[in-house]
Parts: sequence; C-alpha cells; structure tokens
Amino acid sequence: MQCKVKLLWDNEAAVWLATSDDLPGLALESGSCDALIERVKYIVPELLDMNDIKVDFCDVNFVADRLDRVLISS
Repeated sequence: MQCKVKLLWDNEAAVWLATSDDLPGLALESGSCDALIERVKYIVPELLDMNDIKVDFCDVNFVADRLDRVLISS
C-alpha cells in the first residue's frame, strides 16, 4: 500500500500540519517537519487498524509545501 501525506506549513500558527486522503483521521501538527514525519510514521499502523485496512506495510510519500515571504530592502 502507498499513502500520500501532505505536510503544510501554517505561518500564523508556526507549525507543520499533516493530513492525508489515504489515511482517514490523520491530523497532526508539530513545530518541526522532521518531528512531524516521525509522528506520522508512528501513527500510521494505528490509523490503518482503526480504518480496518489490512496490509503488511505502507509506503508513505511525504509531500511538503511551505511558502515564505522574503523582504527585499533597497
């Protein structure tokens, strides 16, 4: 099984958010992208079990999106 997990930076809250259409119930946040990835990997087996999805493994494709504004002074 392959799951796509979207990692989105929330600039106002200063946290990364993780969601997935492939893993119903996934809604995590963290101040660190690396820490969030580890949390997602930890929770995937539990989410699969809760959603009655029986697989031996799950390949997780993490896709990150972050937009920052850079001010240019003249």
